[in-house]
Amino acid sequence: MRKLLYLTLSMAMVAALTAYAMWAADRPVGHYLSDLRINLAVDQGTPADRGNLLGIQPELFPTDYQSPERLHRKLAAYLQKARDQGLLNGKTIVVLPEHVGTWLMVSGEKDELYQATTLKEAMNWLAVSNPLKFVRALISAEGGNRLDDAHLRMKAKAMARDYQALFGGLAREFHVTLVAGSIVLPEPSIIDGTLKIGRGALYNSSVVFSSEGLPIGQPQRQMHPVFAEQEAIKANGEHSLNVVDTPAGRLGILIGHDSWYPDNYRRLDDQSVQLIAVPAYVAGRGTWDQPWRGYRGTSTPASVNLKSGEISEGQAWQRLTLTTQAPASQAIAGMSVFLRGQFWDQGSAGQSFLSSNGRQFADGDAHGARLLNLWL
Repeated sequence: MRKLLYLTLSMAMVAALTAYAMWAADRPVGHYLSDLRINLAVDQGTPADRGNLLGIQPELFPTDYQSPERLHRKLAAYLQKARDQGLLNGKTIVVLPEHVGTWLMVSGEKDELYQATTLKEAMNWLAVSNPLKFVRALISAEGGNRLDDAHLRMKAKAMARDYQALFGGLAREFHVTLVAGSIVLPEPSIIDGTLKIGRGALYNSSVVFSSEGLPIGQPQRQMHPVFAEQEAIKANGEHSLNVVDTPAGRLGILIGHDSWYPDNYRRLDDQSVQLIAVPAYVAGRGTWDQPWRGYRGTSTPASVNLKSGEISEGQAWQRLTLTTQAPASQAIAGMSVFLRGQFWDQGSAGQSFLSSNGRQFADGDAHGARLLNLWL
């Protein structure tokens, strides 16, 4: 009788594990509808032969990341609208927002993940649907929040491959220089023209692609991750700022809160930077109009006289981002582009803006996808 019981239990366990393995391997593709519309919100300057900065503030949702092909369809529609309006040329620099590549972590997943109501629930589905990848990532996870680290790390190799194929492909397809927002990867680097990952800490990084679809220089790693990410994402301890030469001029990138630190602009000035791109992201619906919470986790630079609570989050971004505010920055133009959309229960804020000749031009409408153009 005992042998029969053991045999029955063993068969039941095998059947359960087989059913789970079949369920985890199944990746049905659900019906997909997406709004491909985008409006030209800001258009400054006069067309000339010096090129332009073109910011794309997309409106994205989890289903847009169900496959790289779906995300390509949406971003290509935005770029096609820009082309139709005469905003693309061989000297155009397109700027995408922070973390536009990070959400590739949920690509190719089960419908249950996209139908989740909270980010926590979605991440649980991510782990359950990829048990071996998740366990391996959890073993090698670093920092104070090993769970978040594992979620970001578990599909890093595929994320890096898809990021380069998608954004390098868009740059080549539309013949533009493209600042591909940012993506969180472990120890990212460009080796023989290919974005590779390492085994170390996670970094929020941005790659620039040429009109041939190839990476230019090394990934720019973020130096000051926002406080909520610091347990999983490491700050770039080298404090190096990469500068790339583009057909429109020398370009520097300040990811998110890196644009709040005056020393970074001085370092870019030392490298004769003419143009500055700021891929950015502000979490939380309505945060843009709420009181500014200060530097959150790092000391306030001595030259900054702002105090938390005395201005709004949006006003802080516009005052602390010093592009074209001489003598703080010698760049001739800059653009800050924010990611918009809804990722489960995580809303977003941020209104993109550009700077030229000491003036700022902002998009006052936070709804829908937006284009911002600055002729140089």
